[in-house]
This record gives sequence, structure tokens and C-alpha cells, in this order.
Amino acid sequence: MRFISPRFHGVLDYVVAAALIIAPLALGFAATSFASAAISVAAGLGLVVYSLLTDYSAGVRQVIPWRLHLVLDAVAALALLAAPFALGFGGVARVFYVVVAVAVLAVVATSQTETQVRPVDATDVDRLAA
Repeated sequence: MRFISPRFHGVLDYVVAAALIIAPLALGFAATSFASAAISVAAGLGLVVYSLLTDYSAGVRQVIPWRLHLVLDAVAALALLAAPFALGFGGVARVFYVVVAVAVLAVVATSQTETQVRPVDATDVDRLAA
């Protein structure tokens, strides 16, 4: 069931971007793996950029279609999920990456795929009643 509107998804995009940028600094990822900190910050900055360029209410320029944004989210989540295992970092950074990746995949799976929700009109009611 797709119940997350593009508007709410946009809010979540910026919350996740902030978490990706702030968490490595606040949780000290670099103390055990510079790569875990750098990748997280880069992913957060990338998310901000492609969110600003997405054709939805949270974007400022309508360059990236909404459905492509969802694909970018899914690809980024899969990369975040693979990163700690492929690059060998563990501890709190690994847990953070896995949790964020799974959460983003869940948001993508439950986000509406249309940016405009068409209101129900009289023809819809007549068609459903028939």
C-alpha cells in the first residue's frame, strides 16, 4: 500500500539528509573508518541536491521526475546497505547504515508514485456505483 504522499516524502528526504550528514560527526564514525564518515556525508549532500532538483513540493527546480527520484532513493539505499559489508566497517556505523537503508527502502516502497493526487469527481462516483 502506497500511503506516503510526495509532500511528506519530501520532508523525510531532508530529515534523512540531515541525519546522514550529522550522524557521522556526532557518533564519531571517522574514529574507526574515515570512509564510513565520508560516504555518509556525501550521501546526505547528494540527497539534498537531487531533492532540491526533484519535481515535487519539496523541490525548488523541477528537473528530476518524481519516479526517477524514487529510483535514486532505492539505488542510494542499496548502496548504503552494501557499503559497510563491502568496505569492512562495523560498529555503530554499520548499524546506522543498515537502519537508514532499510528505512529508505520502506519509504520508497510505500510512497505514492504520482505527484498529483486527482480529486474524486462525480464521474468517479457514477462509475463506482455502476
